[in-house]
Amino acid sequence: MKVFVYGTLKPQEINYYLYCAGKTIKEQQCWTYGDIYSLSLGYPAMIKSKNKAQGYLLTFADSSPLAKLDQLEGYQENRESHLNEYQREKVTVYDHHNSPIDKAWTYFMTKQKIDYYQGILIPSGEWSKKFH
Repeated sequence: MKVFVYGTLKPQEINYYLYCAGKTIKEQQCWTYGDIYSLSLGYPAMIKSKNKAQGYLLTFADSSPLAKLDQLEGYQENRESHLNEYQREKVTVYDHHNSPIDKAWTYFMTKQKIDYYQGILIPSGEWSKKFH
């Protein structure tokens, strides 16, 4: 199972150690299409766009970590979408040569929720600890 992460689940970030450390079989820097916002809550959110959102492709041996990631992100598959904090969707991720690597799950937030949480666009497309 593959997941594109762009915030606290990236290697070296707080939730990586709680949810991913020791469970991945491969980690690769990559990007997908999106805009990343720094939220007033201390973590980021992404919406779809034509810009590059920087992150990591985390590969897990199986899909067992997905339930805990969904819980962290406030996502339930069978719940009405407006009740979810994030929406989980498959995206194509690309390497630094702009070549497609694979499809992966990632989490998007609606622009309305980003505005509610006073999201600030990160022009570089890369969220890091300095935005906390």
